[in-house]
Amino acid sequence: MDINIPNDLLYTKTHEWIRKGNGGTATMGITDYAQQHLKDIVFVELPSIGKETKAGTPCAVVESVKAAYDIFAPVSGKVAGCNPKVTNNPQLVNEDPYGEGWFSTIALADPGELDNLLTPEQYRVHCESGQ
Repeated sequence: MDINIPNDLLYTKTHEWIRKGNGGTATMGITDYAQQHLKDIVFVELPSIGKETKAGTPCAVVESVKAAYDIFAPVSGKVAGCNPKVTNNPQLVNEDPYGEGWFSTIALADPGELDNLLTPEQYRVHCESGQ
């Protein structure tokens, strides 16, 4: 399986990615590895703007033709924005997980939590181990 793992992102062991933005915010979504395993995504439920997130706790739901899966917050903070495109067209997550298929932006409660995430190299090893 060929997996796209961009070098400018950080990753979780549960297959979410995060891209640090300006002004203490970050954008998140699920990885190429995750969307390949989920197959055809048919529904995405995103958190509401203003919702508090805690790193490692469920913050969204993705349904594929196989089952529904919780998506976990990579960092703690407050949801600052959501991507309405993925709720209207869930296939964007399969087609472009790192671009048009992003989920939400989070105002970081503690930027130091980014240090707990996996680098692209660490994430590649994690995926290759089959976890």
